[in-house]
Amino acid sequence: MSDRSELLSTGEPFAFDAERDAEFERLIVRYPIRESMIMPALWMAQEQQGWISTEAIEYIAERIGTFPAKVFELATFYTMYQLKPAGQYHICVCRTLSCWLRDKQAIVDYLAEEIGIRPGQISEDGRFSLEEVECLGHCGTAPVVQVNGEFHEEMDLEKFKALLATLE
Repeated sequence: MSDRSELLSTGEPFAFDAERDAEFERLIVRYPIRESMIMPALWMAQEQQGWISTEAIEYIAERIGTFPAKVFELATFYTMYQLKPAGQYHICVCRTLSCWLRDKQAIVDYLAEEIGIRPGQISEDGRFSLEEVECLGHCGTAPVVQVNGEFHEEMDLEKFKALLATLE
């Protein structure tokens, strides 16, 4: 979450389940350059495991026929990939200028006070994790919050409290 250069290991071998393996085989033929399949493969690994482990990076590299460093490079560049376990509800708050000016900090502070998490942490019950991320591309409707990949725009503190209530 805050340190995107460290990969964690599960200590268990990783392989796509039958559904994701079939999806991988369906998609790989669409990419004349096999390395272009890295991002979809990372997404499938994250859907299956909930996050991307060292073993998943190595598996994807082997399936695509590239170096693990290339897979790692993409996994660490994009904040949509979780490199460690996340909460049941992974909350991403944009930290760039538009969201900052429209008081995204009130949301981050609320999570610290009410849920007990700061960026890079998971709540004690495992329900919530928080990450401050770079621009989510919704500057005109700032602040923007993403929960498990779903965007919520013009998110003031009251709207955020209402959103949280739907998750509990």
